[in-house]
Amino acid sequence: MGSLAACAGHAHAQQPRKILRVVAASGQPRSSVLWLSFLERMTRLGYEEGRNFSFDHVLVDSADAYPEAYRRFGVGAADIIIAPGPEFSLRAALALPGEAPIVMVAIDYDPLLRGYVKSLARPEGRATGLMLQQIELAEKRVQILKDAFPDLRAMTVFWDRYSSDQWSVTKDAAAKLGIRLAGIEFGNPPYDYEKAFAEAPAEARGTLLPLTSPFFFRERDKVAALALRHRAILMFSDRAMAEAGGLMTYGTSIPAAFARAADYVDRIAKGAKPGDLPIEQPTKFELVVNLKTARAIGVTVPPLLLARADEVIE
Repeated sequence: MGSLAACAGHAHAQQPRKILRVVAASGQPRSSVLWLSFLERMTRLGYEEGRNFSFDHVLVDSADAYPEAYRRFGVGAADIIIAPGPEFSLRAALALPGEAPIVMVAIDYDPLLRGYVKSLARPEGRATGLMLQQIELAEKRVQILKDAFPDLRAMTVFWDRYSSDQWSVTKDAAAKLGIRLAGIEFGNPPYDYEKAFAEAPAEARGTLLPLTSPFFFRERDKVAALALRHRAILMFSDRAMAEAGGLMTYGTSIPAAFARAADYVDRIAKGAKPGDLPIEQPTKFELVVNLKTARAIGVTVPPLLLARADEVIE
């Protein structure tokens, strides 16, 4: 009996540790600040890659690439799927066979309006997570630009298929404020920002508003450098653009949203059902102003706007 007990104990000791398998297809590389924020939070929650957690990531370069990217993981390869960014990501994740829970970070669309969830308080189904209100914030960014620069009469707007809803709202907001828009739509990547900006009328090149898109975010250094070369006022949604050299940003922290997604992963891994977890909407929005950029492009930021800013980069 002692031998049997010893063998049983040895067999129990040899059982492999449970690995939580998380997968994601994303327009941001695994090394981006967004995924680093997610992985850092997972570490704080007690997950260690290779020990009790694995994270498989596929980088996508177009909206049409999401279905194939998720299919690459294979049926049953994931305990939890993360669907970040545009609607294309969530749609492709939901199309996968099986019932793996989905944690979304809905940046560029409204999952309730599009019918993916029953309600924000109780989404039901397989998907829950976070919803960033970019459609509402697009109107606010136009208003901030007009408040900061009352003489603003025209500006260039970069948009793509990820930000089409924001483009509609931006047009309406600009019309109310008497601002003419030169809308530049981007098709398939890679995006040629210099060529696109040159297509805008001269009167609209003094101000540039790229709408929230995974590609504009990923290539924020290029967009910021373009604005600096042309001495253009640049407004964007995430503070990372101001850190890259843009003049102003207003919105919620996208890296913080990815970190918060880790909390959803943890709760689901511990037994919570995604359909019972309310969808969160950020309540903190920050205005960041880069005064170094203001000096470089020769504009004066009004003191009242600086007083409103949550952070001023000197």
